[in-house]
Amino acid sequence: MKYLLMICGDESHANDGCGGWSEEMTARGVVAGGAGLRPPNEATTVRVRHDEVLLTDGPFAETKEQIGGFVLIDCADLDEAIEIAAKHPAAGYGTIEIRPVLEPPPGVV
Repeated sequence: MKYLLMICGDESHANDGCGGWSEEMTARGVVAGGAGLRPPNEATTVRVRHDEVLLTDGPFAETKEQIGGFVLIDCADLDEAIEIAAKHPAAGYGTIEIRPVLEPPPGVV
């Protein structure tokens, strides 16, 4: 089953890296993709209200923790996803949200 790990923390840890976590998970064969994200101040938020496109520079929500990156994993179940997330260094200073991925039905792209 595929899960998305959203790695959240404050900006002070933005360039800390993964401390070998990526290499370990790649060797286990569970990493299906992922990337770090540029800082929230470089974001553009899009909303459409009454057919009008509204743009906001920066993130929509003002919070201490921001999504700094994401990893798509393919593992047996939620228990394994939790074990994988708990090994990520960001779990020690921030938050990792785990979400199951909705896969389209066969034949639908």
